[in-house]
Amino acid sequence: QIDLVESGGGLVQAGGSLRLSCAASGDTMCIGTMGWYRQAPDKERELVATITSGGSANYADSVKGRFTISRDNDKNTLYLQMNSLKPEDTAVYYCNSDYVPPCVPESYDMNYWGKGTLVTVSS
Repeated sequence: QIDLVESGGGLVQAGGSLRLSCAASGDTMCIGTMGWYRQAPDKERELVATITSGGSANYADSVKGRFTISRDNDKNTLYLQMNSLKPEDTAVYYCNSDYVPPCVPESYDMNYWGKGTLVTVSS
């Protein structure tokens, strides 16, 4: 079991910045790749960025050059630095974590989600 709690959301003007955090607890030794996803009103949830346990990051095209994902494994915390925010970035942002061995067998597909934090970007 991994508990994920997001924080840092809020209201920000277009062009501004915001930093989201995701604090993990529980079986933190079994956290693998982590990621940020978002869901805007009337839209499907989409991937924003992922980062492996070794620090290799991947971004959606819509946020490349503006967002930076990072993690502090010692603090069991995931971050998303969001710069040059646009109204289109308005969404509930969710933290996600892969659950990996030794807590599950090899190739076992299991993920945990946070409850989300709302980011609203005004024009």
